Order: sequence, then C-alpha cells, then structure tokens
Amino acid sequence: MAVETTPAAAPARAIRPPSFATAAFRVFDLSLGQMLWSRRTIFLALVVSAPVILGLIVRILTSSGISGAVRMGGSAVVAGPSIFGLFIWLLYLRFTIPVLGVFYGTSLIADEVEDKTITYLFTRPIARGAVVLGKYLAYLVATGLVVLPSVMILYFLVVPTGGGSLAAAFPALVKDLGLLGLGLAVYGALFAWVGSRFKYPLVAGLVFAFGWEQVILLIPGYLKRFTIAYYIQGLVPHAMPQDSALSILQVVVRDALSAPMSLLWLGFIWLFFLLMAARAVSRREYVLEQ
Repeated sequence: MAVETTPAAAPARAIRPPSFATAAFRVFDLSLGQMLWSRRTIFLALVVSAPVILGLIVRILTSSGISGAVRMGGSAVVAGPSIFGLFIWLLYLRFTIPVLGVFYGTSLIADEVEDKTITYLFTRPIARGAVVLGKYLAYLVATGLVVLPSVMILYFLVVPTGGGSLAAAFPALVKDLGLLGLGLAVYGALFAWVGSRFKYPLVAGLVFAFGWEQVILLIPGYLKRFTIAYYIQGLVPHAMPQDSALSILQVVVRDALSAPMSLLWLGFIWLFFLLMAARAVSRREYVLEQ
C-alpha cells in the first residue's frame, strides 16, 4: 500500500530590511512630529519672534513720522531693505540660526539617550546612518518651519519703510532665505556630530557658537577659519546697509573669502560633519545609565 506523504512546509519568507532611503524616510516621518510638538520648538518660536517685535517697533515709529529712529549717520533715512539686511545678518545669521542649530542639532541623538529609547531605536533592522539622516532631515524641516514665518513677517514689516519696495527687494529676500537654509544645514551637521560624540553636547555647542565664534571673528589671523560664521559672512555683503555709521560692521563682514570659496568650504564642512555624525553613531556602544 502506497504511503501518502504531505509536502514539506514552505520555508518562511525572509523579511528583508528596508532600504537605506526607506529607513531614513520612516525615521524622518516619526521624528518630525516629535520635533514640531516639543517644548523646545515652543521656546525657540519665542526666540525667533524677537526680530519680528523689533521690526514692528521700526514700522510703528516710521509710520508715526518718527523717522529719526531709522537714521544712521547722515541725514538720509535708511531704506527698509537695508534695515532688513542688517536684521538678517545680526539677528538671524549671528544669533537665531546658531541657537536653532545648537538646541535641535545636539538633541538628535542625545535626546534618545536621555530618554533611554536609543536601544529600542537601534534594535530595528535599519542602518544607524539612516537614523542619523532621517533625524537630520526632520531637523531641517522643523527649523525651516520655525524660521520662515518670522522672516516673512519681518520682510513685510520692515522693507516698505524708508521708501523701500517689496518687489525690488524680493531677489535679496531669496538670497537671504538661501543663506538661512545653508546656515541651518551646516550648523545642524556640526552639532549633530557634537550631540553624538560628547556627553554634554548642549554645553559644548553653546560654548562654540557663542564663545569661540563670537570672539575669534574679532581677532585678526587664521583662527577665524575654524568657525562657520566666517564662511557664511562671505555670502552676506549684498544685504548689508551701505552707511558710514556701520563702517565697523562693514569691515568685519568684508574680511572674508570670496563667495565661491565660502560655498566650497561650507559644503565641505557640512558633508564632513554629517558623515562624522553617522560614523560616531554607527560605532558607539550606547550603555544606558540606570
């Protein structure tokens, strides 16, 4: 009598891990919502509102006929686009952008370690580099959504003052937005590395952004080449007011590399520190303290 045999059970289908791009997008999607609704974002939204308040004061003073509030040096009233360019340089590029880079960039990995969720994140079958890239992209979008409304409100408040034209100043606005995005990208890459490498990244980031950079830029010599602000200022002069009362600022801003060299170095710094952040996270063993 023939013995019936049952076919062997089909082998379980191996689950393939997601590709690097898919994993990065999933981390980006998860991290973006967490960043936008965090207490950090609310605090930094208040920080970027400071230039808007100053712009509102300038608009009220000029609308009230108190034109002396926007006189710098001679008797001519400074045009709105020049004031807007000054705000971009002093309030955004030299303060707001580094602040956003420090508080967001250093937290990309450090927050996961502090919340003791880093091990759960790394047990998933995805490359650690994809985690860093996804969080970094979420940082860029989140900070852009924080900065953009502030810049646009300031633009409509300040540029029309002193006879300025919104249409004529629009090309400069596009350049300024590009500068802000570039600053966020480079500072974010640097501080993402700081956050993955140092035990107290926020302190290290604040020391660099508001200690080292602020002091070294005022000292003649080659040390200023070890700052990000030095290369960014090579792209800024188009927005600076051409007023004698601001001659000191003009000297500081113009003591920089050419625009192509500044872009080249900024691109190198951005890529170098982003790769270093991914490398540090990939090789580091995270042991959570009890």
